[in-house]
Amino acid sequence: LPLFLPLPGASEEVAPPVQQCFMVPKKEINMVSDMAKWKRSQAYADYMGFILTLNEGVRGKKLTCEYKVSEPIEKLVALLNTLDRWIDETPPVDQPSRFGNKAFRTWYAKLDQEAEKLVSAVIPKHLADAAPEVAVYLKESVGNSTRIDYGTGHEAAFAAFLCCLCKIGVLRVDDQMAIVFKVFNRYLEVMRKLQKTYRMEPAGSQGVWGLDDFQFLPFIWGSSQLIDHPSLEPRHFVDEKVVNENHKDFMFLECILFITEMKTGPFAEHSNQLWNISAVPSWSKVNQGLIRMYKAECLEKFPVIQHFKFGSLLPIQPVTS
Repeated sequence: LPLFLPLPGASEEVAPPVQQCFMVPKKEINMVSDMAKWKRSQAYADYMGFILTLNEGVRGKKLTCEYKVSEPIEKLVALLNTLDRWIDETPPVDQPSRFGNKAFRTWYAKLDQEAEKLVSAVIPKHLADAAPEVAVYLKESVGNSTRIDYGTGHEAAFAAFLCCLCKIGVLRVDDQMAIVFKVFNRYLEVMRKLQKTYRMEPAGSQGVWGLDDFQFLPFIWGSSQLIDHPSLEPRHFVDEKVVNENHKDFMFLECILFITEMKTGPFAEHSNQLWNISAVPSWSKVNQGLIRMYKAECLEKFPVIQHFKFGSLLPIQPVTS
């Protein structure tokens, strides 16, 4: 797990300054032909490695199971709780259009202003220089304040944010389950609240042909959780009773519950891709298929990746190994 091997000097409590020049990440993918650069990059390899490491880490495990919760994990949850509180403090405004409530911009301006400070509270003093770089991914992970939309590119920025925290040694190998079950799950709750409160538009949604309007990763990790489950098969997730009884244990079912709360009409019509997935015989096949689909529909799509930012921790340079 090379990702979880921190930079030199990151492990000791009173560590020497890390020999790393941090930088504010910037856009590198400006036209479709740049996509080849992304797929060959160290950033792509590390990002995908991170997603797959966590996919294995949560395999067959319930959200409610026992796992280690380190101090950085607690601090990340506190950070997300702060974002949640700001939503309560920034109610939607009256406006003629139903979607894209402008109060989101007020909420976002607060994050924009405070992001570095929030990140500094999570990382140890000797890594303070990393805060501006890491904070960019946090700011990118909550949606776009101009368009008031949210999509899988924003979700990817949050995974990149967590990946960076692993690369500087703040999060460790034994934090894997807590990264998904505690931090990412809390992130999802806050994003759902943002989507609902400010009626955010789906970013780059393929409409009825996409997997989901807003998220992708919880379907991947959530299907991994269900691998080898004694009784729940993919065909069961379209059954309302099964979802109501098991959603607190499984991220995948939590996603299904949210969709059915937000959408009306037959499931097969508003979520056709998921309906098709319910016909796949096993969760491991679902999991493999979703990983392939994630690469094709999100990571290899220019409209999504053009917004991704590259710095010292997730470099655009080609893979070295």
